[in-house]
Amino acid sequence: MSSSAQANVNAAGNQLQLGGDWDTTELPDLSSMLEDMLRSESVLSIDVSAVSTWSPRLEAKLLQLQRIALANDRDIEYIGAPESQTQLMNLATAVAPYKGSPETSSGLLSMKHLRQSLAGIGDDLIESLEFLGAIGIALFRALLGRSGMRRRELIESLAQAGPQAIGIITLTSILVGMILAYLGAAQLQQFGAAVFVADLVAIGMLREMGALMTAVVMAGRTGAAYAAQLSTMQSNEEIDAISTLGINPMEFLVAPRVLALILMMPLLVVYADALGILGGAVVAGGMGVTPLQYVSQLGTAITLTHFFVGIFKGFIFAALIATAGCRAGMNAGRNSEAVGRATTEAVVTAVVYLIVADAGINILCQLLGI
Repeated sequence: MSSSAQANVNAAGNQLQLGGDWDTTELPDLSSMLEDMLRSESVLSIDVSAVSTWSPRLEAKLLQLQRIALANDRDIEYIGAPESQTQLMNLATAVAPYKGSPETSSGLLSMKHLRQSLAGIGDDLIESLEFLGAIGIALFRALLGRSGMRRRELIESLAQAGPQAIGIITLTSILVGMILAYLGAAQLQQFGAAVFVADLVAIGMLREMGALMTAVVMAGRTGAAYAAQLSTMQSNEEIDAISTLGINPMEFLVAPRVLALILMMPLLVVYADALGILGGAVVAGGMGVTPLQYVSQLGTAITLTHFFVGIFKGFIFAALIATAGCRAGMNAGRNSEAVGRATTEAVVTAVVYLIVADAGINILCQLLGI
């Protein structure tokens, strides 16, 4: 009668010894044993000479061990294995497994993947700073009149970032102002202070919602357009052709787009503020606040501090949106799928940048008492 399946690690910690009948339902956990063996610097081996009965489940477990070892850049030697089993193992491991497969998801590999992810974030941050520095140099050369930026490219970018965005900014700004008014009026009416809804809408639009909502819309509209345009040029090798002609792509393609958005964004923020306040007036009128009361209350709520905080946010948000969109486009691959990935990356990255920057500016204003 064959004994049950057995598995032990030798005293040196570099050999896994298997024996018994492996054609059973309950089998030892070999993965945890291999993880302990991976800490050994010596050559790893698996002794299967004492195995009395082979089964497909044993072969599957050995294949799993082999893939874990390969993922850690280690090799495994088999002792006492039949020639047919050795050939089958070599055939099964001839192609590397998919990185996300269960065979490579051990605890040891998770730490390795975590380190790789952190290293990737660090590299991405360094690359972003380098790209931002290159944009700064290109803009500085443009201000000195030494840039390869074309005036026509700048004018087209201004039109794309400004007048062509008026429609969507108008709709979102009015609705945001109305939403702010509804939220405030519902509470202020309980205290008989519905007139103060003008303060809520004015301060909310000037300091926060006007700049932030405009930036979110522009990230999904203009930032994505920048990424799609540049990534398409990258896939068509147009950027390589520009570089071959001795023209700096950062000055020729990126600088006009970034400069256009920086110039137009504050104007769009002012426009959004005005429409948001107008949308709040519509709701306030329905709450019994007369236009004269609303305008009179606006006179005390609107200050230059609130106004310039929103304008400052507009400048920062514009730079972040343009940087995210142009960087995604310039670093895109050379196929149609890469265009889609670049567009998605531009929008997601820009929105994350906006949220972090908005929180940072608000915290800074709170600390400075602004």
